Amino acid sequence: MKVSVIMPVYNEFRTFRKVLDRVRAAPLPAGCSKEIVVIDDGSTDGTPQALDEERSDGIVVAHHHTRNAGKGSAIRAGIRLASGDILLIQDGDLEYDPRDYAAILEPIVRGQADVVYGSRFLGAPVGMAWKNRLANRILTFTANLLYAAQISDEATAYKAFRASIVRELHLECRRFEFCPEVTAKLRRLGFHIHEVPIHYNARGIAEGKKIRARDGLEALWTLVRYRFTPLKNLRTTNSQR
Repeated sequence: MKVSVIMPVYNEFRTFRKVLDRVRAAPLPAGCSKEIVVIDDGSTDGTPQALDEERSDGIVVAHHHTRNAGKGSAIRAGIRLASGDILLIQDGDLEYDPRDYAAILEPIVRGQADVVYGSRFLGAPVGMAWKNRLANRILTFTANLLYAAQISDEATAYKAFRASIVRELHLECRRFEFCPEVTAKLRRLGFHIHEVPIHYNARGIAEGKKIRARDGLEALWTLVRYRFTPLKNLRTTNSQR
């Protein structure tokens, strides 16, 4: 099976090459190959130049937004470009550890799951500020209340899907609301979310963390909004499911 790692980046010059090296070296389940799809979301700090230098390597499929459109827009662009059987989301910083790929992908490869989230809270998250931990708990509680998701980490970046499933969703996200939108729509369409523990080392705003309080409120509203959206509006127009 082919795994497409979708990595949106925005002004991640300090960490981009290190993350890319880790993604390249990350182990996959037996029989899997890897494609890395990097979406530069209008960076102004040297990330585009670094990406251009890397795209000579056949593993990297590079794409540039001419202006910053948001993480959700970058992920949607990555989904369109990806050619793998499985799609896995990777942030462009060092908070998450690509050595967790095998554990995340194994349930899908074995046919035990269609969707897998890497849960920071089933593991031991390092350095997460109390306000971020609280926000995560609120979003997870809301996802479980509204969608019976039965998960421990709604806002984790590490999400993996069978490509055919995520392409069935009519995604509209532009910024950080990808996580609540994909969670809401998967559950509304009846997909079970499998979780595995992962490693996590939090970074702060001074280190480049971009999510803010308003993004948490937008995420909460996204969960509420899609609970009452008609099912026909959750699927792509060509979906027959």
